[in-house]
Amino acid sequence: MIDKIEVQGSGYKVDEMFTKYVNKRLSKLDRYLPRGMKKDAVIKLMVTKIGTKNKGDKFEISATMNITGGKEMIAKDECTNVLAGVDLIEAKLTGQIRRYKLEMQPHRQKRSLKDLFIKRK
Repeated sequence: MIDKIEVQGSGYKVDEMFTKYVNKRLSKLDRYLPRGMKKDAVIKLMVTKIGTKNKGDKFEISATMNITGGKEMIAKDECTNVLAGVDLIEAKLTGQIRRYKLEMQPHRQKRSLKDLFIKRK
């Protein structure tokens, strides 16, 4: 589990329930990380209130995930429900981690069927 999750709010009061929800959702992202990068991952989540009360509250949620090797993954989203925004941020970060993991892992060498059945001398 990712232990280093920082939650901040600008114009939004971050309460204990919201912090627990963020920790529950984002701490599971380590299962997608490569093995050597799990313990040093840090996530910073920022909730900013934009919009007025006449049009309804709107929030911008941005998350930055730093992993070893200097790689930084950033996800942003605007929504009216903060908890739903955290779910969207989780999905975006998951996709970025999977793409990063595919880039980092070496590809297997493909062999043709002919090479599999012919004995080499």
